[in-house]
Amino acid sequence: MADGSVVPIDRKVVRKFKTEEDVAVALAKYIADLSDKFIKVKGSFTVVLSGGTLIDTMRKLVEPPYLHGVDWTKWYIFWVDERVVPLDSPDSNYKLAHDGFLSKVSIPSHQIYPIHYKPGPQGPEFAARDYEERLRKLVEKKILPLSPVTGFPIFDLMLLGMGPCGHVASLFPNRSQQNDKKDWVTFITDSPKPPPPRITFTFPVINTASEIAMVVTGLEVSLATHVALKSKHHDFGLQGPLPVQKVSAEVLLTWFLDENAAFQQ
Repeated sequence: MADGSVVPIDRKVVRKFKTEEDVAVALAKYIADLSDKFIKVKGSFTVVLSGGTLIDTMRKLVEPPYLHGVDWTKWYIFWVDERVVPLDSPDSNYKLAHDGFLSKVSIPSHQIYPIHYKPGPQGPEFAARDYEERLRKLVEKKILPLSPVTGFPIFDLMLLGMGPCGHVASLFPNRSQQNDKKDWVTFITDSPKPPPPRITFTFPVINTASEIAMVVTGLEVSLATHVALKSKHHDFGLQGPLPVQKVSAEVLLTWFLDENAAFQQ
């Protein structure tokens, strides 16, 4: 397992590693290789980040050889979900990414797209609608292409994690947002994980991404990993699939697992 053994499935690859450190090393090479490929083909690289432990697992990107070997000036950064809090809040996914990644690389600030925070009860809806409108303007500017098949924007790479309940982004089991097939960005005011107000990409946007990395480490997510990869959603007492089981990619979904996350495989 330490060598990153690959289990190929239809448009999905599962890569298993012994330790989280091994995952971090492999993830950095995977991201850097995709960056090089997309920049050569289209002159830019659009990357969607998430929160949780992902940013820490990306830590090898800010070390040699990637720190000075990646063309950061061609990167565009987005978030698959965000807590509706000020950007300097400890709960902010933007702050997490800024402190652990963005402040250490030379991505132009105007190519980084955090949410616009607005306090008050209308904050989540405002943030979601505002973020979707900003994405639509990037489509008009030809920075983001639209899929001719789905009609949703195409991001080059989405970097996702998964919670112990099988949620991805802020799409949780037994919440209606996971069934939204119309909006690009939606909002939730009663997230089962604090803080409750959040915005999130919908599944049609997530699943239109060219490449998706599902980065899952730690023993606490081992049951959800087992359920997700073995299609046994009934083990969670759910009538339908876990949110993570709804994730697919236009080209390839790649799971990165350490030994703990793959414990029950």
